Amino acid sequence: MREIDLQDLLLNIEGFDWDKGNIAKNWERHKVSHIECEEVFFNSPFVVKGDETHSSAENRFYILGKTDKGRLLFIVFTVRKNRIRVISARDMSRKERKTYEQIEKDAEIQE
Repeated sequence: MREIDLQDLLLNIEGFDWDKGNIAKNWERHKVSHIECEEVFFNSPFVVKGDETHSSAENRFYILGKTDKGRLLFIVFTVRKNRIRVISARDMSRKERKTYEQIEKDAEIQE
């Protein structure tokens, strides 16, 4: 899977695309609020990659990041009409947490 430069991807982003359906789905399935999802995109460090396996109809991506309270989330999203559309959000798996924790360590070393 190829690395995605979030800055390039989000260059023309104007906000988020939420409706009752995707807000409710993520809350009901994983107790992740839409506010927490948005926080992940503004907190460092984060990892963004293309989700090529699930990208047949449109480009999909996933982000590993943390909320303002430190909750580690895995979020699948797409970009539609210059808006981020969250498809699903959940807590990171053990493997994803290990990957993210290594990214955090690397970021601390670079500071």
